[in-house]
Amino acid sequence: MRVAPKIELSPEEEKVLRKLAGGRSCSVRLAHRSAIVLLAADGLENGEIAEKLAIDRGTVSRWRRRYFLVGLKGIEKDAYRPGRRPSISSAKVSEVVEKTTQRTPIDATHWSIRTMADEVGISASSVGRIWKRNGLKPHLYRTFKVSNDPKFSEKLEDIVSLYTNPPEHALVLSVDEKSQIQALDRTQPGLPLKKGRCGTMTHDYKRNGTTTLFAALNTLDGSVIGKCMPRHRHQEWLKFLKLIDKKTPKGKELHLIVDNYATHKTPAVKRWLARHRRFHMHFTPTSASWLNMVERFFRDITQKRLRRGIFRSVSDLILEIGKFIDAHNAIPAPYIWTKSASDILEKVKRARQKLDKMASV
Repeated sequence: MRVAPKIELSPEEEKVLRKLAGGRSCSVRLAHRSAIVLLAADGLENGEIAEKLAIDRGTVSRWRRRYFLVGLKGIEKDAYRPGRRPSISSAKVSEVVEKTTQRTPIDATHWSIRTMADEVGISASSVGRIWKRNGLKPHLYRTFKVSNDPKFSEKLEDIVSLYTNPPEHALVLSVDEKSQIQALDRTQPGLPLKKGRCGTMTHDYKRNGTTTLFAALNTLDGSVIGKCMPRHRHQEWLKFLKLIDKKTPKGKELHLIVDNYATHKTPAVKRWLARHRRFHMHFTPTSASWLNMVERFFRDITQKRLRRGIFRSVSDLILEIGKFIDAHNAIPAPYIWTKSASDILEKVKRARQKLDKMASV
C-alpha cells in the first residue's frame, strides 16, 4: 500500500505557506495547495484533508507529493502538458498561407475555403481555422488610391492641424457636395422584417430624378449646414457659400476644407472670395478626399437614410434629407480626428514604396 510522504516544515516555510493559504496575494489554486501542505504537516492523512477541504483525494495526494519532492516551486506551477499533436503540420499551414497570399486559382481572382481545401488536400474547416489564426479574408477587398500631389505633405499638415489645433476665434468647416443622389422607388412593395427573415426589397427600381446635397460640417461641434440643389456647378457653389456666410456668426473667421473640384476654383468664385475676406480655403491633396471630414457625414446619411430609402419624387428625397440633417443637428456630435500627419505620411510612404516595387517587377 502506498504511504503518503511525511511533510515537515521549517518556521520560514510554514510562514510563507500560511500567507499563501490566506489567499489575499495569490491565486485560489495556490491557496488551496498551500492549505493541503499545511494540513499534511499537521499529520492529517490524505483522506482527512480531502474531506476537510471538500476536494478530491487524488488532488491532495498529487500536491502533497509534489511539495515533498520539489518544495514550494512544486506547487506554484502546473506541470507541463504537451497536449495532442497537431493533425496538420506547420509545413501544410505555411503552404496554405503562401498560396492564399501569393497565388490565385486558375479560374478565379481569389480563393474560397473549398477551393483552397481541394488545392492543398485538407478539410474546409481546417482551412477556415488557418485563415482565422492568420487574419486572412480572401473574400474581402478594399479600394485605395495613393495621392501623387507634389504638395501632398504640405496640404496634409495644414488640414490635420485645422482638425487637431484649430485657430482661435474661427470656425473650421469641412465642405463638399454629394452629387447625383437618386430618388429611387421600388417596382413592388418589399416585405417587412420579421422573426427568422430579413426585410426584402426588389432588385429593380424606378428612377425619379436626382439632387445634389451641399454640406458644411462644423468640426468643433459636428453640426451641419446643408442644402439640396438640382446641379453642382459653380453657380450652386456660390449660392452655398452665401448660405454659409448667412448661417455663421459674422465676427468669426471661416476656414473651409474643400476638395479640388473645378467649380471650387472658377474665376467667379475667386472674385466672390476676394470680396469676403473672412473665408479661407484649404484644398485637400488630389485623390485624398478621405481627408475631408464631411465624408463621414455623407457615409452616415447614405447608410442610415438613403441606401434603403424609397422616394417617389425628388421633393420626397429632399424632404427626407432635410429631416435627417435636422435630427443630426438636434444632438450633434463631432467626429474626432485621431491620426497625426506624421503617421499618415509614414503610411503613404510605405504604400508608395510597395507600388514602386510592384511596378518594377
